[in-house]
Amino acid sequence: MTMKKPLLASASLVLLLGGCSFIPEYIRPEAPVPAAYPTGPAYQASLVSAPAAGQSSGQEVLADLGWREFFRSPQLQSLIEQSLANNRDLRVAALNVEQARATYRIQRAALLPEVNAGGSLTRLRTPGDLSRTGRANVASEYDVSVGVTSFELDLFGRVRSLEQQALESFFATEQARTATQISLIAEVANAYLTLLADKELLRLTESTLKAQQQSFDLTNRSFQRGIGTQLDVAQARTAVETARANRAAYVRQIAQDKNALALLVGAPIDDRMLEAGPSLGTTDFLADIPVGLPSDLLQRRPDINQAEYNLRAANANIGAARAAFFPTISLTASAGTASAALSGLFDGGSGAWTFAPQITLPIFDFGRREANLEAAKVQREASVAQYERAIQSAFREVSDALAAEGTLGEQLDAQSALVGATQESYDLSLLRYNRGLDSFLNTLDSQRSLYSAQQNLINARLSQLSNLVTLYKVLGGGVTDRRDTGET
Repeated sequence: MTMKKPLLASASLVLLLGGCSFIPEYIRPEAPVPAAYPTGPAYQASLVSAPAAGQSSGQEVLADLGWREFFRSPQLQSLIEQSLANNRDLRVAALNVEQARATYRIQRAALLPEVNAGGSLTRLRTPGDLSRTGRANVASEYDVSVGVTSFELDLFGRVRSLEQQALESFFATEQARTATQISLIAEVANAYLTLLADKELLRLTESTLKAQQQSFDLTNRSFQRGIGTQLDVAQARTAVETARANRAAYVRQIAQDKNALALLVGAPIDDRMLEAGPSLGTTDFLADIPVGLPSDLLQRRPDINQAEYNLRAANANIGAARAAFFPTISLTASAGTASAALSGLFDGGSGAWTFAPQITLPIFDFGRREANLEAAKVQREASVAQYERAIQSAFREVSDALAAEGTLGEQLDAQSALVGATQESYDLSLLRYNRGLDSFLNTLDSQRSLYSAQQNLINARLSQLSNLVTLYKVLGGGVTDRRDTGET
């Protein structure tokens, strides 16, 4: 009965002071960016305008746009699915989440007493000159007990502050995994688009090489018949060798593109699937992206959420540093049986118990606690700066993607018109050369201009598609997949 009184008193004290916490009140810092995206000649008003009254913001629509809906190419969907299952970087990020979850569980367990059961046997020999009887003797002691060892009463919230810090760090790690997934999806998409573009450039180069080889053969035969000059032959041969060099470069680049894609996917890729890839200009690869307001990034961007969770963790760490200035009370208690003989362990009157509370009061530590508190406050200020920097970086990335989106369409149209104009110029210059009205140099220049314009057109198409992938990424897309969540 005497043991229950101190236990009840301790439990009452814990209940009375259990709500004590020195964690500062968390206030989310103001976003250091404008309330709207930039406007001007480089931006499309339809993309950056705010939603009308009664309509959801673009980010809310984007939240429902899974990556399977955005990336419409079956080959690309298959590659992304394989990468989510096999990519090693994403696997490491997922394991980091599990590690953070385990760390949080360890810290959370410190809030409750750890109960252990144990038994011991002690044998002691007493020499004769120390024995009351004057003869040496051997004594035995057996005991079995259940108890709590060094359980800290969290009267000032130190343990709860550390538990809160571990929880926020766990949430931050989850957001880091999400950010890794989004980046992986975008990298796979861009790698696939780059591969398709390089294959188109290779086909264009092979076609150009064939045409230039025919021009060289024709020019060489004409020179052999006394028509034209040796300079014309040398210039035609220069064009052929240039195209041959470009062809070798694109063959090498395609092989490297496949290697990069295989690394991202994390598994061998079926070449037949890659060979079935369509042309960049003939297939609807990507869906349109609705764009909301900058404030939506605070909920959608995992890197911003990660920075905020880190800020919350730093804020909780201040509570633990403050609580260290106050006394620490720990309890050690056990109850069981003890006897000099093993057979008497459970006899009447063999009960035994211990109750040993301990209090540690900090007096002088050469400023260690003050330094820990100051370090915690500085870390919080650094976390604030990192959170604000994450918002600013996100705003800049979205603004850059919107500027590209607003200009790449016009650039692509102009490049297509340029290809048509250079094609007409080349046809006319070739006709004039065949009729003897112009030198081969003009024909060669027109052919080079056409080849360059066609290359730039393919690169412009790649830039437009890659920018859409980037815009989807920087807006926080690529998190969900309706097929994975069971939605239709």
